Amino acid sequence: MPNQIIASSAHLVSRRAPDLSEVEFGLMIAGHAFERWIVRCMAAAGLPDLTANDVMVLHHVHHRQRSKKLADICFTLNIEDTHIVNYSLKKLERLGIVAGERNGKEVFYSVTDEGASYIKRYTEIREQCLIDGLEAGSPSGVEFNRQLAKTLRALSGLYDQAARAATSL
Repeated sequence: MPNQIIASSAHLVSRRAPDLSEVEFGLMIAGHAFERWIVRCMAAAGLPDLTANDVMVLHHVHHRQRSKKLADICFTLNIEDTHIVNYSLKKLERLGIVAGERNGKEVFYSVTDEGASYIKRYTEIREQCLIDGLEAGSPSGVEFNRQLAKTLRALSGLYDQAARAATSL
């Protein structure tokens, strides 16, 4: 089995880029594992009914403790459908962990004190369960994480451009 491609869909393995199917399979399973992790971590922090999108939106709204507009949240998280983020924001508001404040025509969202306490607990659980399992303290671990983050951002650009091209077909 040497040089066997690990892919979720053999029909997508291209002769021009056979390894891309392996990358895509890795992205799929890593993406699902990441979403499962953040949902379970937030449940352990005390919010068991949040989806992965809810958790990502909550963390981004809390980012740098500055209030944010819906459009900016969508842009940063690279979520095209604003209704998905809007649904999460409304859900988080109902739970009392995010508050929206109208300023003219815009609504600016921020995390409440209660929401910040859940995020603090999430951070503690993340340190205990995830960070302790990494070799992030070693120079090679830090460099690996930086390169991986850079590669993932580059892949995001590649797939966004391909999506635009496919839309014009």
